[in-house]
Amino acid sequence: MLDRAVMQRAVSLIKHSIAQVRSFSVASSPNPTAAVAAVSTEVKPKKKRPKNLFDVAKNLPDWGIGYRMAKKHWVGVSYEITKINLYKNGCHGKAWGIIHKEGRPPADTPKKISGVHKRCWKYIKNSKKTEAIESTPKPENLKISEEIESTPKPEAQVA
Repeated sequence: MLDRAVMQRAVSLIKHSIAQVRSFSVASSPNPTAAVAAVSTEVKPKKKRPKNLFDVAKNLPDWGIGYRMAKKHWVGVSYEITKINLYKNGCHGKAWGIIHKEGRPPADTPKKISGVHKRCWKYIKNSKKTEAIESTPKPENLKISEEIESTPKPEAQVA
């Protein structure tokens, strides 16, 4: 029985020393699986996904009809959207527009736009807004309003 007690004591000392060695080695060098887990839990910022024609058009009034859009790599070429036929999900469909090329008059008839599902479309700013501002009548004379204000009121003449 004494031999058995001595053996158990020796085994427990060996186990204890091995546990201490493990604790020192873990503290000095991190576990590779723990490092992988820490990297995967970090929040990575999402990249902005480029927009197709329908993603751009859905943020404009009346789904972009009357506005100009172009692919990002086009230089001097754009389409004025005249008609959009959307599928049920709202992100796919067909579109027609009048092509505008730099230095040429715009086409007379709308043409079906190719590549509407490609993710490289942009809105041409000031395409519809400037036309609307230029077409609004501007006040001709401010003197008319000043003359009306400067004329005496009928109540003031009586008193």
